[in-house]
Amino acid sequence: LSAPFDCGRNWSFYEDYPEHYNDSIAKLYLGHNYSIASGLKYVILDDNIGYVRCESFENSIGDGNVSVMLQSLASCNGLIIDVRGNGGGLLTAAQTFASHFTNEKILVGYVSHKTGKGRNDFSSPRKLYLEPASGGVRWQKRVVVLTNRAVYSAANDFVKCMMYCPNVTIMGDRTGGGSGMPFNSELPNGWQVRYSAVVYYDRDMQHTEFGIAPDISLVMSGADIAQKKDTFIEKAREYLSTSQ
Repeated sequence: LSAPFDCGRNWSFYEDYPEHYNDSIAKLYLGHNYSIASGLKYVILDDNIGYVRCESFENSIGDGNVSVMLQSLASCNGLIIDVRGNGGGLLTAAQTFASHFTNEKILVGYVSHKTGKGRNDFSSPRKLYLEPASGGVRWQKRVVVLTNRAVYSAANDFVKCMMYCPNVTIMGDRTGGGSGMPFNSELPNGWQVRYSAVVYYDRDMQHTEFGIAPDISLVMSGADIAQKKDTFIEKAREYLSTSQ
């Protein structure tokens, strides 16, 4: 709820929890010679693990750009996609990116739309599918997606899609949620109101509005931070180097 003098909000979904992310340390993994495709920053780490930093879905992501990036990382033993702090943006961008990690059409959840003024006036759940990318490169090796409480909206939907793709493991903290597509309106007094207009579920009909739990939970280590290491990235590298 926005007025000229303030913005009513409830950001406790991430403010009440550790951030589990240090931008200065994460940038050390990218270095100075990273490549960029559709806003995705990527590099090959010294243990031959690909690292992709996805900070936002505010801008569109093209199949061609994703394919060029994945082709550049094709020699890697595994891939880390870091979406920590990604507040969302374009749902189409999130789904386009995710479509390069499956070879088959997969059920990823359900959606219900508001149909009336009553609290529970929603349509019957409709199935949602992730279609594989129609052209270009599809990644066939293992992937780790790194998450924290600040993964929200379209980024939350990206995690929901990725958790059903083959060879993908979600690691980190629970996501922030906020997956319902927003609706904007103006009240008679001129204030602006913005709210989720639909309800999203995973394919087990579990509500995703309040976040998605990772497959493997992680906590940022103070000792690692002191050594300018990112616990999440290091655990992902270890996992991809040892798991089969």
